[in-house]
Amino acid sequence: MLESIRESSQGTIAKVILGFIILTFAVAGIGSYTNTVDTSVAEVNGEKISQSAFDKAYQAQRNRMAQQFGQMFDTLSADSNYMANFRNGVLDNLINEKLIDQSTNDLAIRISDQRLKKTIREMPEFQVDGVFDNNRYLAIINQAGFFQSSDFRDYLRVEMSRRQLSQALVVSEFNLPYQEKMLSSLQNQKRDIRYAVIGAEQFKADMSVTDEEINSFYQENQVRFENQEQVKVDYIALDVNELAKDIQVSDEDIASYYQDNIDNYRTVEQRRLAHILVEFADDEAAAESKAEAVLARIKQGEDFAELAKTESDDTFSGENGGDLDWIEPGVMDEEFDKSAFALAEIGTVSEIVKTSFGYHIIKLTDIKPEKTTPLDELRDDLRVQISSEKAQDKFFELQQELATVSFEFPDSLDDAAGAVNAQVQSSAWLTRAGNAAPFNDVKVINAAFSELVLNDNVNSDVIEIGDDLVMVLRLNEYKEANVKPLSEVQAQIKTELVAKKAAEKAKTVADELIAELKSGKDITEALAKVNSAFEVKTDITRNNGGIDGSISREAFVLAHPTADTLSVATTALANGDQALIEVQAVKPGDAEESESQRQQQTSQLAQSAYKSYVDSLKVDAKITRRAVAEPTSIL
Repeated sequence: MLESIRESSQGTIAKVILGFIILTFAVAGIGSYTNTVDTSVAEVNGEKISQSAFDKAYQAQRNRMAQQFGQMFDTLSADSNYMANFRNGVLDNLINEKLIDQSTNDLAIRISDQRLKKTIREMPEFQVDGVFDNNRYLAIINQAGFFQSSDFRDYLRVEMSRRQLSQALVVSEFNLPYQEKMLSSLQNQKRDIRYAVIGAEQFKADMSVTDEEINSFYQENQVRFENQEQVKVDYIALDVNELAKDIQVSDEDIASYYQDNIDNYRTVEQRRLAHILVEFADDEAAAESKAEAVLARIKQGEDFAELAKTESDDTFSGENGGDLDWIEPGVMDEEFDKSAFALAEIGTVSEIVKTSFGYHIIKLTDIKPEKTTPLDELRDDLRVQISSEKAQDKFFELQQELATVSFEFPDSLDDAAGAVNAQVQSSAWLTRAGNAAPFNDVKVINAAFSELVLNDNVNSDVIEIGDDLVMVLRLNEYKEANVKPLSEVQAQIKTELVAKKAAEKAKTVADELIAELKSGKDITEALAKVNSAFEVKTDITRNNGGIDGSISREAFVLAHPTADTLSVATTALANGDQALIEVQAVKPGDAEESESQRQQQTSQLAQSAYKSYVDSLKVDAKITRRAVAEPTSIL
């Protein structure tokens, strides 16, 4: 194919086309191709926010949301209105940051190089065993995308400046005792109410909807009736767990593996030891004399454990009769180790042993001999382990082959399937969210909807899903997003419009009943005509679980009733019903002292102060925003 292209490029027609291209550049000039195009997404007091800065912030926020909400975020991200608000939120944050940066500059807030350096050196992320490690520092910032240490220092300087300003605002906030009591009293307040629910369902039979109303609703709400774009893909999957099922492990394989890894199944000899330590202090000869005297007392029959308590300078082990617990070879000082493992019988005591710590007298108190687990006890576990390792080796081998062949023959999966002895399978219709495994993996969906698969119509790259599964995709069929025909959604729209009209009727009835109640009439009979009646609730709280949340929230919004004024209102319930609510009494709550509540209130005041400061910066700022679209590449 490349040879054919090369030959065609040498022909007369190709040369004529090339000549026209050169002439175009000569006439138009290359200046128009080098002029800087303003791609900024906003401008704040003359400073631009670049598209790349927006893309970076957008991706970071998207990743945080995906980690926090998982598959729920996949569903949300399929909603174009939600994502438009999401993008605007990211831009708002960038504008706020720019205003804060400009404010810190105006206030001459500076972070010195010395403080910056000290902060970096004290960050635990860059320390090894409590000490700053430059290699770790460079590795971590490179991993975070800062390929020059100066880039990270600049970033940190900006962040510290912002934090200094925000902390100056936040820490200055406080709440007074009377505010705490007032808030506590309000939160613990109780109310007596009565309410009646006007059901919307009873009015539906009388509601009619015309074809014109249905068509108008359909035209005004096209986005609600969209079918998402869909793709069906052919794919090859390599699953290490499936490969493991075909792996045969013989008894010879197990025996050989066991011998090759025998050290893994051997427990070395362990000894339980006790010792008495005499430290050198300032006089090594005196220490040696003391050790010899203690050893003589032991040989004369005095109790080793009691002498350890009174004579050993190792006070920790001495309190336990000199016990050092179980020791393996190579753990202790070389001379100590040598003497300890030379003791032949339990209960024997060594001669004086000199180490860098001082003079030791060692007693052997117990022995766990070396033990090797027999092959028969390990056979089943080894069979599984060998099978897994062989499957993993085969998996990586086939993965490399799959990557090579699917790339070399990009117009079909058949060659790749033959090379790895796999079958080409077909998926169900896929959308950008809400698919079954393995198509719920974001990497698989990004590949399925990628330009490579959809437009270039070639095989995808190998997609790694965890450690045990890889896939290669290619397009089978694609459906663009489209609006469902009216005939398909007509019944749904009619049902919705009928419910809406019934809810409006319930609202009208509730408003009429409120008016009668305010005029002093008894509305008991009127409520009965719409299949309702008052229900009385006493001592309800803000988080009352016994009634609908919409009713309790509205009850605590209403004013206190007086002798001359009723405290009444209506509120819509989630199912379209209307509730008529009357507050009959308000009971002050107990003012409780709570440290957590105090901290929460202070935090709320601090957040409010910070927001007010940013809002004040916006008032005097010249801000220009541009429409922001979905970034073209999502990592």
